[in-house]
Amino acid sequence: MPVSEATGATPVPDPPSATQPNGKSSRAGRNLPAALAVGFGLGLSLIAILLFAHKVLIGVVSVAIAVATWEVTKRLREADVLVPRIPLILGGQAMIWLGWPFGTQAVVGAFAGTALVCMAWRLFDHGLAATPRNFLRDTAISVFVLSWIPLLASFAVLMLLEPRGNLRVLTFMILVVCSDVGGYVAGVLFGKHPMVPAISPKKSWEGFAGSLVFCVIGGLLTVTLLLQANSMIGVLVGIAVVLVATCGDLIESQVKRELGIKDMGTLLPGHGGIMDRLDSMLPSAFVAWVVFTALL
Repeated sequence: MPVSEATGATPVPDPPSATQPNGKSSRAGRNLPAALAVGFGLGLSLIAILLFAHKVLIGVVSVAIAVATWEVTKRLREADVLVPRIPLILGGQAMIWLGWPFGTQAVVGAFAGTALVCMAWRLFDHGLAATPRNFLRDTAISVFVLSWIPLLASFAVLMLLEPRGNLRVLTFMILVVCSDVGGYVAGVLFGKHPMVPAISPKKSWEGFAGSLVFCVIGGLLTVTLLLQANSMIGVLVGIAVVLVATCGDLIESQVKRELGIKDMGTLLPGHGGIMDRLDSMLPSAFVAWVVFTALL
């Protein structure tokens, strides 16, 4: 998939970690050959799964969420934020897998139960006699991580289980790619006006406009051709995905800025970690689920 951090990018000097092997950094601030190779490989694999064995996607989502949660909790612990890693990972798995047979109520129940376990875990993780340190901060961040990663991801599974769910998921994924590609192209070619320089200096309003154009066109085509639904639904979901995908990217950028890191992980060459690829996907899954459930 395209590099979401490059959405709306404008040419700026990159830190040494963003340079390519020959010492020259790309205008996206990434190793573009590696990023494109990994992105195309992941994209083709997901398309094949959705078209020929769509239930396999539940397992793919569960693995991705477990890795993303590990990455985020590892970075938080490096910053001395002691979030309970084991309950977050196991609770996230419960939210993903219980949503398959039992639906939305099971996801909400697993979320609430995991939040309670995280509170109790953090209360006593130093022993019964010790006074917890930064309990309020750490438990609040734990619930934030639980909401940010597994809760939002569970809506992709819920969407998959609906009628023609594989095509609904494919549609929302295509729209996120359209948002990334449109923002990247317009930002690199025309980006001059920073959008939120305090959070992500590479994002520009021109890039956002490119994301909007690509995503609306993508929404019209995919909703009409894949889902055979009213084209206005495509316009609506296209606009909604651009808004939340951009916000999702900015949210992760701000988290990384506060932690003083460039990427959440290093698993995907040219991209960073799994969480660095999910930042715009997660909120988009929720919004697409809402629109499609209400209007299709």
